[in-house]
Amino acid sequence: MEEILRKIPHRPPFLFIDEIVEISENGAICKRLIRAEEPQFEGHYPGNPIMPGVLLCEATFQTAAIYLADQLEKQGLDLNNVTPVLSRIGEAKFKQMVKPGDSITIEVEFKEKLSKFYFLKGKVLKEGKPVLSLEFALAMVEE
Repeated sequence: MEEILRKIPHRPPFLFIDEIVEISENGAICKRLIRAEEPQFEGHYPGNPIMPGVLLCEATFQTAAIYLADQLEKQGLDLNNVTPVLSRIGEAKFKQMVKPGDSITIEVEFKEKLSKFYFLKGKVLKEGKPVLSLEFALAMVEE
């Protein structure tokens, strides 16, 4: 958890990554256990809690931010002066529900960089099967 908190500015209750599994030259893999006591389940939906798709997307964006922070750190950039900002979402496809008690794996893959924009694709898996796939772009904005 310490490495996650060092790489990205997100903090609970808006941190959706529990563990960094791997960071490579081309992407990253993270994991998360979905807990019943998370605040979104009070309203989404009482008696039938389902992890909101937008929060699954956010877990993907946070995994990408971890990957990009790692790449920028290798270039000598101070991570305290950079904030990951979402600039594009496309082709989001949801394939199955995620519920409390589920463990998810989040994978992101770098596609290309144009100016300060990083284009990536991501997917969320539950028990090895697709939950979500999407394409998106993040900008790493210096303060």
